[in-house]
Amino acid sequence: MLHYTSEILPSLLNGTVMTLKIFFWTLIASLPLGILVSLGRSSKFKPLSWILSFYIWVMRGTPLLLQLIFVFYGLPNLPFFHIVFERYDAALFAFILNYTAYFAEIFRGGFGAISQGQYEGTQVLGLNYWQTIRKIVVPQVVKIVIPSIGNEVINLVKDSSLVYVIGLGDLLRAGNIASSRDVTLLPLVLVGIIYLLLTLICTWILKVVEKHYSYYR
Repeated sequence: MLHYTSEILPSLLNGTVMTLKIFFWTLIASLPLGILVSLGRSSKFKPLSWILSFYIWVMRGTPLLLQLIFVFYGLPNLPFFHIVFERYDAALFAFILNYTAYFAEIFRGGFGAISQGQYEGTQVLGLNYWQTIRKIVVPQVVKIVIPSIGNEVINLVKDSSLVYVIGLGDLLRAGNIASSRDVTLLPLVLVGIIYLLLTLICTWILKVVEKHYSYYR
């Protein structure tokens, strides 16, 4: 068993690299975009608010799997746009769109928990709107939403396996190929262990971040 494990481990690790790339870039892009979409969603400029509300509704109301399939297989067949993505780009685009919507709603709840008095107080200090958001509001909002963000981060680790449907060589695909080829469940067991390790690491990092922001209690 150890010999077989050593044979398939390189392909599983290569798949893990792809999984981590999807995870990392989705998180890096969707968190700041989520903040911006959340602010736009609460904007007094109604057309912008309506458009972003519709976008969030569509992203949260349809399965991520369907969105992946639509981006990769559907967009190239549109009559006017004919947008063609490579597999990796399609996966990243769909994931960022989806998770931005979820993070936007989480951040909207966090912004709603900040009292209006804090916004008014920053005007006395001479801070403009964006300085207030960046220096005063966002650090408090992050503390409030960390548990919800943490849940989505763990979901993102697991959701990354959905890229298998468009043929991207992620961890699950590597495990499934080895399992089908060698008629054994061991590769899938190893895949499960790797996912558990990834979620364990994410949980630990989130606890460190939460401790860092604990002074906002």
